[in-house]
Amino acid sequence: MGHGHDHDHGPGVAAGMRAGAAYRNRLAIAFGLIGVFFVVEAVGGVVTNSLSLLSDAGHMLTDVVGLGMALAAIQLATRFEQRHGSSTSHSFGLYRLEILAAFVNALLLFGVAIWVLIEAARRFVDEPEVLSTPMLVVATLGLAVNLVAFMLLRKGAQESLNVEGAYVEVLADTVGSVGVVVAALSIAWFGWTWTDPLIGAAIGLWILPRTWRLGRKSARVLLQAAPDHVALDVLHDELADLAGVVDVHDLHVWTLTSDMEAASAHLMVADGADSHAVLDQARQLLVDRYGIGHGTFQVEPESHTGCHDITW
Repeated sequence: MGHGHDHDHGPGVAAGMRAGAAYRNRLAIAFGLIGVFFVVEAVGGVVTNSLSLLSDAGHMLTDVVGLGMALAAIQLATRFEQRHGSSTSHSFGLYRLEILAAFVNALLLFGVAIWVLIEAARRFVDEPEVLSTPMLVVATLGLAVNLVAFMLLRKGAQESLNVEGAYVEVLADTVGSVGVVVAALSIAWFGWTWTDPLIGAAIGLWILPRTWRLGRKSARVLLQAAPDHVALDVLHDELADLAGVVDVHDLHVWTLTSDMEAASAHLMVADGADSHAVLDQARQLLVDRYGIGHGTFQVEPESHTGCHDITW
């Protein structure tokens, strides 16, 4: 039992957990730009009677709400950690707020997409008059604003699910703005008013699969499903193959927030086995094979009884 052991859970966990906070200023700038231009685009959509412009404005509204929730989640979680640390009933902090914000973003995007598709179907039957010139001006300015926001959030989307949610919305809105510009030009040059509901419907259809992916990812985290790269049966067998381990049960792997994954398990070892060595091997397995730096293991001697009475 003389094998040394420490409680260093490995580098990088805290840095990944705070990835969203690292991009707080960029989120704030994008929030301000899109918030101002949402008003411009909404007014422009009403004045020009353009569905594609209104659909893009509706999507911008979800951008505003989504970015606002992302910023609020980061601010609350960071402030909570600084003020309370571990001395609170919220033993996991408020980091899950990031995932909740991403999930709500997905719901908002889904609602906007459905409304646009319904309105587009109505306008194909009864084509309204659309003012193409002011529509083109507003759409071009909207495209410029979205490109700026897109560049601000692109890097952070690779590190934080919360920032990724905002990034996906801005990306979809950028494509939508391109579509509105095309619709405005086709109406101005050829009088093709049908392109306005067509582009509006295309924006809605383009949003839906991206919304599904974002919603699925955030829902899996909220439901505490194992990360996609972790096969629980394989991990179970790998832990069972460690020297001295005779049984593995109560194995759980879950994601708390972006780049913060955790695992726990009961490891039953042969009587007289070096439990320190078993514990260190199990932790190293998690880090090396799965990149999980936070593993909590209960090491039990083979003669111990009672743990199998747990029914969930």
